[in-house]
Amino acid sequence: MWVVLTGAAVALAINYFVPVLSALTVAVLLGVAVPVHADLKQVTRRFLRAGVVLLGLQLSLSEVTSLGFGTVIAVVVTVLTAFFGTLGLARLLGVSRGLGLMVATGFSICGASAIVAMDSVARTDKEDVAAGVTLVTLYGTLAIGLVPLIGSGMGSEFLGKWAGLSVHEVAQVVAAASPAGAAAVGIAVVVKLTRVVLLAPIVAGVGFFQRQDGPKPPVVPLFVAGFLVMILVRSTGILPPVVLDGAKLGTTVLLAAAMFGLGTTVRLRQVLRSGRKGLVLGALSTALVGAAAFGTLLLSGAA
Repeated sequence: MWVVLTGAAVALAINYFVPVLSALTVAVLLGVAVPVHADLKQVTRRFLRAGVVLLGLQLSLSEVTSLGFGTVIAVVVTVLTAFFGTLGLARLLGVSRGLGLMVATGFSICGASAIVAMDSVARTDKEDVAAGVTLVTLYGTLAIGLVPLIGSGMGSEFLGKWAGLSVHEVAQVVAAASPAGAAAVGIAVVVKLTRVVLLAPIVAGVGFFQRQDGPKPPVVPLFVAGFLVMILVRSTGILPPVVLDGAKLGTTVLLAAAMFGLGTTVRLRQVLRSGRKGLVLGALSTALVGAAAFGTLLLSGAA
């Protein structure tokens, strides 16, 4: 346990001095780079599940409804289009089913944490999980510069919504929306967290189909149900700001620890086997989610 917590602490320190680098991204890279011989699978799983549960405290139902019906519809359509579209692209490119699922989940919902959550119900190789995290990190980082560049002529509200809908990690969303001002960042984060809510039904759907063939994982993992419960708790308004701030920090620590643990399982030679096909899939999925987000915002009247 102390190994992964130490890795998380170092990642948070690096993120503090270089905010553009997500603590989760840094934690994965540290895990890959640092030779650790202990078996961290169980502790990694526990930290990941606890982190996802606490993540629910970052969003309330009132924040979702404040976005307006059009924006909520845009979120749902964008996530579904990106998820199923990426699965289709993976099949066309000949990418393995496991890597295709990891990329579809991470790029359409919430990056590395979504990938590891999906791994809890899907039968995937750890190399596919690691490759998916690598790709979502790479293209999410590129989006930090591309989104404000492409959206330089947009209003701050539209850019915030577009960043929240199309960029992969929460920290990357903040960085991408920052050039448009604090209001854009606030909108972007709420839109992004609304995307995260869809992690529950999509993981549940994949879990259901996995039960049809082979081992039967739970349809809705307990930690995903806990995530939804925490959203309801936050929505009551009974938790003081100090508790919510502590939960936010705790979420980052737990997820960073889980990412570090995941990184220690990575074998770079096997990750690189995804090669050109994985890179092409990541590029196409990024373009797909960006285009779907832009189009649905316009068509839904949320622009």
